[in-house]
Amino acid sequence: MRPDTPAAHATEAERLLRTAAQYPGDREPLYLQAAAHLELAGDRQAATALYDELLSATPANPLLIRSLKAANLWEYGHEAEARAIIEGVRSARPTDATPWEIAAETLEAHDELEAAEQTLTEAAALLVTSAELPHATQSLLMTRHRVRRMLALEHDDWDAQADRLHTGAVPLDELHDPKRLWSLGSEDPAELQAEINRLRSELGTYRTALSRPFPVAVLHWPEPELDELLAAYPELEAEYPTYRAHLTDIEASLRELAQAGTPNLGIVRATVPSYEAFAASESTRPSNADLLPQYATTLAARGKATAWPPAGGEACWCGSGNAYGECHGGEEQG
Repeated sequence: MRPDTPAAHATEAERLLRTAAQYPGDREPLYLQAAAHLELAGDRQAATALYDELLSATPANPLLIRSLKAANLWEYGHEAEARAIIEGVRSARPTDATPWEIAAETLEAHDELEAAEQTLTEAAALLVTSAELPHATQSLLMTRHRVRRMLALEHDDWDAQADRLHTGAVPLDELHDPKRLWSLGSEDPAELQAEINRLRSELGTYRTALSRPFPVAVLHWPEPELDELLAAYPELEAEYPTYRAHLTDIEASLRELAQAGTPNLGIVRATVPSYEAFAASESTRPSNADLLPQYATTLAARGKATAWPPAGGEACWCGSGNAYGECHGGEEQG
């Protein structure tokens, strides 16, 4: 169950920090998750301390951390410092869309719409170089569309591209119409229901971004690892009768989740030593089958998931060396 109270968020942050101590190689993503929970718990100073601790080392994503720190600082009265950090992020010209978007949304949240639009436009000029865009850049274009709609600016080519990328039932122009906010105060049930439908569509559009970095992940045991697992813990043979069945189940499970509308799907590669260490950290035996989905979730939260599905021409996730479209991606769906 996800935390839904300040105390629960604080407890989850403590758990993540303990996990980071056990897995120092995954310290950065775990610290970022812990900082997010501390913010939700209302302990923004503690969250800032975690960001500073990461930045004092040599983080893999320093600009992402700085943008998150700026957003947090502004929320508890450190506006000048937050502005300075945002300007530093913009000057650094990140090649990933996420720091740009966080900086812009921080400005937007504090009614700095013109500055937010300028930030997003700078990012689009740098990052939108083809029709095939990563999810983070697509999300940035959607955010830019919303901000420009609020500023009543005419559509440009990037707004048109955002319209094409949007797959929701409600068009982006309607979804981002500032007037829709007024309908929340309506006493007309039909207007309220229409607004609920629009909000649901918007949630679907941004779900991938909102759920980061928690992809819904399925475990993949490479064949040597699965053989070792079942030799050590034969109780798990009911979960994995054969390696071939294991691979088929992975693809079938992911397709079923995708058809149900679940976003941000991924595959995490399992190893026996890692699984045994996780079982020890949970004070239970590896033969406990209920531990398997928890292990998958933990690996995903540590940034170990590979996005599914691969493009048809990319290598299949199973490790066969064949293209996905000619391997599991080409299998008939049942």
